[in-house]
Amino acid sequence: MTDAITQLKDDHEKVEKLFKKYEDTTDRAIKTRRKLVDQIIEELSTHAAIEEQVFYPISRVLSDEAHDQTLEGLEEHHLVKITLAELETLDPTDERFHPKVTVLMENVRHHVEEEENDLFPMMRETFGRNDMSDLGAALDEARSTAPTRPHPASPDAPPANLVTGLVAGIIDRIRDSIPG
Repeated sequence: MTDAITQLKDDHEKVEKLFKKYEDTTDRAIKTRRKLVDQIIEELSTHAAIEEQVFYPISRVLSDEAHDQTLEGLEEHHLVKITLAELETLDPTDERFHPKVTVLMENVRHHVEEEENDLFPMMRETFGRNDMSDLGAALDEARSTAPTRPHPASPDAPPANLVTGLVAGIIDRIRDSIPG
């Protein structure tokens, strides 16, 4: 079983690979850019949801420093979700599409750097291997029902996010299964 931090870092790496693929495209690769952005939207939406449902409630009570870092992370998630929601409906030929993706990548990279350099080490110092594995199992469970699309107006803290996340996840998966 993959521990929580390894799992979240794997998500970060997957998104970074998508970012690099996007950066390798040209303005003429409209369909490719749309496809990559749709994948980025799904990955980041799911990642943010499971982090908010499982990881952040624990990191938030760890220490004053972890509490502050978690609150900052929640605000960063909120801004990312707003950008993802805008990108979801924005045509890739729109002059704002590419700059919006660029800003998204900058914000996410900043968020990842802070999490991996500051918050994750605090969690590792506090919790043992078994606790991290249990937390990883909880992330796996949350991932199976997590939203696949951004919901910036939804709550980001338990218990409300657990209920709305489950409902949003079901609706998202239905929408994802409809062609076109």
